[in-house]
Amino acid sequence: MWSYQHLLRIDLRIIPLILALMMVSLLVISANSGPVSIEHNEEIFFTPLVKIQIRWFVIGTGIFIFFSGFDYNKLREWTWILYALMIISLLGLFFTDAIQRVHRWYRIPIIGISIQPSEYAKLIVVITLSWFLERRRQKAAELSTFFQSGIIVGIPFLLILKQPDLGTALVLYPITLVMFYFGDIRPSVIKIMSWCGALALVCVALLFLEIISHEQARPIATKFLKEYQFDRLDPNTHHQKAAATAIAVGGVTGSGWRKSEFTGRGWLPAPYTDSVFPSFGEEFGVLGLIFLLVLFYALIYFGFQVSAVAKDHFGRLLSAGITVYLAMHVLINIGMMCGFLPITGVPLVLVTYGGSSVLATMTALGILQSIYSRRFMF
Repeated sequence: MWSYQHLLRIDLRIIPLILALMMVSLLVISANSGPVSIEHNEEIFFTPLVKIQIRWFVIGTGIFIFFSGFDYNKLREWTWILYALMIISLLGLFFTDAIQRVHRWYRIPIIGISIQPSEYAKLIVVITLSWFLERRRQKAAELSTFFQSGIIVGIPFLLILKQPDLGTALVLYPITLVMFYFGDIRPSVIKIMSWCGALALVCVALLFLEIISHEQARPIATKFLKEYQFDRLDPNTHHQKAAATAIAVGGVTGSGWRKSEFTGRGWLPAPYTDSVFPSFGEEFGVLGLIFLLVLFYALIYFGFQVSAVAKDHFGRLLSAGITVYLAMHVLINIGMMCGFLPITGVPLVLVTYGGSSVLATMTALGILQSIYSRRFMF
């Protein structure tokens, strides 16, 4: 089930990418969470939040190593157990006290951490859908396969949406669409889903480009969206403007690490969580952002290479779903910060501060390497 020999066969190109993204995360967190040392009159790199993030990175590295050596085929046997645990954990949130007026986290007081089940739910949906589409491979074109797959995705989608967490729920849509494509679901279904997704993006783009006034669209939009959800589609919120300003202030080369004026004065909300991209951009400029984008491009490119060399249908579906899972987090977070999408709290993988996102991402990357290391086994 687990073999250290497979660790020697992983794609070593991914290691420097992971380390570089982790370093970017620590730089942003340290720059925006560090108190000034009175004794030495200098800022401390290892702030309390940096130490916590390093702890998550260490745990995540252990998880990455474990899943890289773990036989991904064994996930088939655990699929419905994982799915049931996911549903129970998502339902259980509504019986806990709200944190920041939403039901997204379990707070564990003894060890002082919070766990966000929806981060793991996205990965479990990918595993479950991969298992189901593989079993239905001979009947993939039947509408029953589509409807049953829709139920598998729809239950966690609605539970996450109810928290409320619209951003996390919407990540499931493109993941499902791509997995339907790889799973040979009826082409007409994929076309309809693609057109629906494109239509939604066009409507959002019209609002954020201010071709359609936000207030003019309110009477129609609030018929199927709640007021607070529609308010997130306002392109003129403080958070949207602050993110764009931080990127603009950074210019080409940036202001330098810990020398940001705009973010440093607290004008950019959530500089090491939701807004890590503009926060990094102000300090390291467009050149720094291009470097960051190259890292993400390489990570996603290598992920799709795993899909190309996977030895079986389950591995291809699983690797494709995981790669899209990673890609959508990157695209949505950057789109939010650049003013193309509403800000919904989708983390930037391996860069945003937080344990649940780090552990889920490292698990996903470990499974990818498990598939890659077994590509020549028959």
